[in-house]
Amino acid sequence: QLQLVESGGGLVQPGGSLRLSCTGTTWALDSTVIGWFRQAPGKEREGVACASVNGLLTKYADSVVGRFTISRDATKKTVFLQMNDLKPEDTAVYYCAADSGRHLTCSRMESDYDSWGQGTQVTVSS
Repeated sequence: QLQLVESGGGLVQPGGSLRLSCTGTTWALDSTVIGWFRQAPGKEREGVACASVNGLLTKYADSVVGRFTISRDATKKTVFLQMNDLKPEDTAVYYCAADSGRHLTCSRMESDYDSWGQGTQVTVSS
C-alpha cells in the first residue's frame, strides 16, 4: 500500500502563507491522483483540493478558491498545497490521500481515497 507523508504545517498569522508537501515513501506519486483534506476539531473531514495525475484537472472547496493551489513538482514525486491568505477558519489537521482508481479526473470525496498520510497541523492565529 502506498504510504504518504505530509510536511510543512505550522503556526502562521492570519494573512500568511504555508506550503504543504505530500511525498510517497513506498513509490512515487507520478501515477496517482492526490487529494488534500482537512479536519478541524469537532468537524468532519473536508476535501480541500485534488489534482488529476497529469495535473491538468484540479478541484477546490469553495472556501479555498483563489487562496489555495494544488500542484505537482516536475518529477511528480511530490504534491504541494500552497495556501495563501490564511484565515483562522483554515486551522485544521491537513491530510494528503491517494486515489488509485482515477487517473484523468479527481474527487474531493473522502470515500474515494484508499491511502492516507498521518496529517500535519496547520494553525492560523495571531
